[in-house]
Amino acid sequence: MATLTLTEKLDQLDLRYQEMTAQLSTPEIVTDSAKFQKLAKQHSDLQQIVEKNREFKQIEKDLAGAHEMVLEAEDPEMKHMAQDEEKQLLARREQVAHELKLLLIPKDPNDDKNIILEIRGGTGGDEAALFAADLFRMYSRYAESQGWKVEVLESSPSSIGGLKEVIAAIQGNKVYSKLKYESGVHRVQRVPATETQGRIHTSAATVAVLPEADEVDIKIEAKDLRVDTFCSSGPGGQSVNTTYSAVRITHMPSGLVVSQQDEKSQIKNRAKAMRVLRSRLYELEMEKQQAALSAERKGQIKTGDRSEKIRTYNYPQNRITDHRIGLTIHQLSEVMEGKMAPLVDGIVSHYEAARLKEELGEAASTL
Repeated sequence: MATLTLTEKLDQLDLRYQEMTAQLSTPEIVTDSAKFQKLAKQHSDLQQIVEKNREFKQIEKDLAGAHEMVLEAEDPEMKHMAQDEEKQLLARREQVAHELKLLLIPKDPNDDKNIILEIRGGTGGDEAALFAADLFRMYSRYAESQGWKVEVLESSPSSIGGLKEVIAAIQGNKVYSKLKYESGVHRVQRVPATETQGRIHTSAATVAVLPEADEVDIKIEAKDLRVDTFCSSGPGGQSVNTTYSAVRITHMPSGLVVSQQDEKSQIKNRAKAMRVLRSRLYELEMEKQQAALSAERKGQIKTGDRSEKIRTYNYPQNRITDHRIGLTIHQLSEVMEGKMAPLVDGIVSHYEAARLKEELGEAASTL
């Protein structure tokens, strides 16, 4: 059986969309709520692809007309106008073709989710903690520029103003889709403020980006939890209050442990701890699914294993390099102020192109 071209596949989807449109007005579907909702969802999912395909076809028609005008126009001014229109349509056709191909990639179900961001100082002691604080500031400023909300769930400051660990929730439009490739080891090369001889030191921090799981995503049984309460402590371990408001939750089947003590209320600390626990369990489940999937599919695209070094921040050279895709930007100071768009967009585009090639194969270049 001959393999359908991408154009033929799109034409089939258009026909299916028209059939669904007609079915949605039939008494049989309208009077059956479950059938109607299911069909309406499928119809909605196809709508963007169909409309983008129709736009592409209209551009093709307009382009043919403009090209004919270029060949036939005798008036120099008319020919010049037709050439300008042809040039604009060619650029628009390329853009719409790219958008259409991206719509054909199966959507990551987590892309619309909020995230739990975890940053921990790694090798490098106090300097690593300072770098962890710098990274959190970078992400917070980027979130602000995107109109997202950042809520600190847990933080552990170091003695000189850094952060040994910080856990935060970031809420907004498509947060996970933008930041999901940030998980991994981030390495910094710079002269620490405490260095008297001007020597460059290397230290690191780990970043984990977890899609925030809803209760419907992960069901946690009360019998699987052990909840301990204790007095919250400040830097150096001294007690900062005398009430047992801090909470430690152990999920016994997985062995995951989450502690929260930022709030004065035990109820609030428990709620925060459950948010983090739910997201970590959700990530574990995703990793299991991904492992099963990668056993069946070759050339699986990596999405940022937190155990691998993904990026280097070189302060003396004002350079930031993402090692996974070979992207280097000489705007480190701007990126650290939250102007992450060139970095984030470059990485997202790279992985979208890789997924496009994997999902559509040779058809990706035939439109």
